[in-house]
Amino acid sequence: MGKSRRTVPEELLLLALDPTTGTTAQPQTLDLGLAGAQLVELSLAGRIVPEGDRIAVVLARPTGDPTLDHALELLRRRGSPVRAAHWIGGPRLGLRQTYLAHLERCGMVTAVPGQVCGVLPTTRYQASDDCTNAAIKQRLDTAIRTGVPPDPRTAALAALAHSVGLGKHLYPGNEGRSSRSRLRDLIRYDPLGGMVAHAVMDVQNGLPAQQNRSSQGSGAAAGRPGARTAGQGSGGRVSAPRVGVR
Repeated sequence: MGKSRRTVPEELLLLALDPTTGTTAQPQTLDLGLAGAQLVELSLAGRIVPEGDRIAVVLARPTGDPTLDHALELLRRRGSPVRAAHWIGGPRLGLRQTYLAHLERCGMVTAVPGQVCGVLPTTRYQASDDCTNAAIKQRLDTAIRTGVPPDPRTAALAALAHSVGLGKHLYPGNEGRSSRSRLRDLIRYDPLGGMVAHAVMDVQNGLPAQQNRSSQGSGAAAGRPGARTAGQGSGGRVSAPRVGVR
């Protein structure tokens, strides 16, 4: 995969980057959105296809993007289609930090070291080209304003932005209420992006945990008591990734 086009995970992270503070909006849910965005990009690249609410690898050839290829390899190792919500809620910590480092290597952001309260070290990130961020936002603005069905990439980006709560960051206040509603409505224009976005929201709401508990019951009946699904803790809840970059 060449770098003539930014990937959906890259664009989602750039959308979340606050140009004033150098931090990302929605830091606790952005990891989930980035995991979902990887699925969307791999699908656009012809590496995976949806099978109901599951994801199946159909072409294991590397894309040339190291972050995507790592995700593709993990999916391939599963050996069978995996539920999108189980994949997104899996224990892959620090995906936001991984993508910030990736964007820095690609020259899309610049890391600016600093301190909190003059003592604690911190790193803030500034987009290297404000025009790039503006162009990404403009695609969403155009789809919201005109009502013309966007291309699948833009529709998926809108769906993921909504799913992780970026609407209030992109369209704040009462004046942005209608734009936030239209951003949510763009989810219908890309079936895979919509499915992945709903999976992200399901993980946030703990719904996969309920499904896992049901499967545990059937597993016990088959002689596998207490079987757990990846990403599930001992209390039966899916643990969303926690990240340390503010």
